[in-house]
Amino acid sequence: MTDDSADEGSVTASEGSERGWPVELAGVTETIVTTLGPNERWNVAALGVRAPEGDRPATATTWGRTRTWRNFRERGEGYVQFTRDPVDFAEAALSVREEAEPILDSADAWVRCAVDRVADGEDGGTRWVEWTLKPQESGVERRVVPTTNRGHAAVVEATVAVSRLDVPAYDRETLLDRLRYFESVVETAGSEREREAFRRVRELTDAEW
Repeated sequence: MTDDSADEGSVTASEGSERGWPVELAGVTETIVTTLGPNERWNVAALGVRAPEGDRPATATTWGRTRTWRNFRERGEGYVQFTRDPVDFAEAALSVREEAEPILDSADAWVRCAVDRVADGEDGGTRWVEWTLKPQESGVERRVVPTTNRGHAAVVEATVAVSRLDVPAYDRETLLDRLRYFESVVETAGSEREREAFRRVRELTDAEW
């Protein structure tokens, strides 16, 4: 049974889990990040967080001259958030969304991170920047028993496929085939929330499949 009761409060980095994260990171964790823009509103975007290696901090890479890249560069921080909500994730990945407050209602946990640029380059004509993420403060809003849902995973993978549709290095027809497959997974294995998320993916994508 899932426990959605709040486990209130925030902690400093030293009081959290190892390296100040409220969860144990492994591989690349798909998160949502909010960053403060020049209009004093919080931009909402998807961000893959790579787990620390050895004594190194966690890292993330921004691709292109995005709002997240700009706000990381100008503000030097952002709120990394862990959420199970597929609609919020789809909108973060594919739309321009701004909020008055940094922490989303759907966030189960969050970390305010200081960010530093450590590397940059170009891949397939797209500029990329690698950033270190150093926790300053974190909070756990809900403790939950994790479940595995193929529909949720399909929504995440669909946003990745959509983000590559206009990248010359990727074959467009192959990506459209993947989107058709991901949609079928959502229809057969997803909940209504995953189906709503995939509807948002379609609405936010300038392509048909």
